Amino acid sequence: MSDAVTEVVETVARAAPEVRGGLSGRRRKTDAENASGETQLAADVWADELLAERLTAIDGVSQFASEEREDVLECGESGGYAVTVDPLDGSSNLKSNNSMGTVLGVYDAELPAKGSHLVAAAYVLYGPITTMVVARDGEVTEYVVEETDEGTAERRAVREDVTLPDDPTVYGFGGRVPDWTDRFADYARDVEDELKLRYGGAMIGDVNQVLTYGGVFAYPELESRPEGKLRLQFEGNPIAYVVESAGGASSNGEESLLDAEADEVHQRTPVYVGNEELIERLESRF
Repeated sequence: MSDAVTEVVETVARAAPEVRGGLSGRRRKTDAENASGETQLAADVWADELLAERLTAIDGVSQFASEEREDVLECGESGGYAVTVDPLDGSSNLKSNNSMGTVLGVYDAELPAKGSHLVAAAYVLYGPITTMVVARDGEVTEYVVEETDEGTAERRAVREDVTLPDDPTVYGFGGRVPDWTDRFADYARDVEDELKLRYGGAMIGDVNQVLTYGGVFAYPELESRPEGKLRLQFEGNPIAYVVESAGGASSNGEESLLDAEADEVHQRTPVYVGNEELIERLESRF
């Protein structure tokens, strides 16, 4: 069964150059909305369909769920792995040609599942170059993903045993500042005095800054949305798994995201990830 986990990760890696190459002609909005009520771009729909077709064909995968579709797809024999994807995290950045990515989670449990059931998580970052960060068995590796002359994808490790730097440098906080709760605004003011702002509007790009330089990323609770904006199954859990595997910490304001109960597939959550001291300091304010 563990071979299925490897195949899932490699399937997403092989698809990355194709996804990136297909973005330029798919920047228009569609008339459809995803399961969270957000207007879909043509690129969202296309990337979702491409990944669904390839991941559901893997032996050992029994469920597939995507941020872009309402229902969980049942595939293969029961008792296999459940795979979740955010096919294009930050797709609103496509119009302005800024970074975006793909987020992957592999759960050894039926969905919805707690993050503690993850056996692997990864994200692809479509930046100036295409990279992939994979967390598995307590280790994090960063790869460069390149298309070969034969038209296939090659995944080459560039950083192994990735850990967050001890001396944090950057922070990135989502949501409109007037909509922040008082307790998060107090925390943010402290952090602003210590770290440099790095926020690009795509979670993957912002989290990758934290993983590279140390610091904290948050899409916090809001006055208008106490439950947060990001989805636990597709974004919160996989990113928490990567960051915690790299020696950092995650929180929903009360506990590790990996310990949070999962009640529904499209459940939302506040997300706070980064260096352990910064997350502990946040939780002490809440």
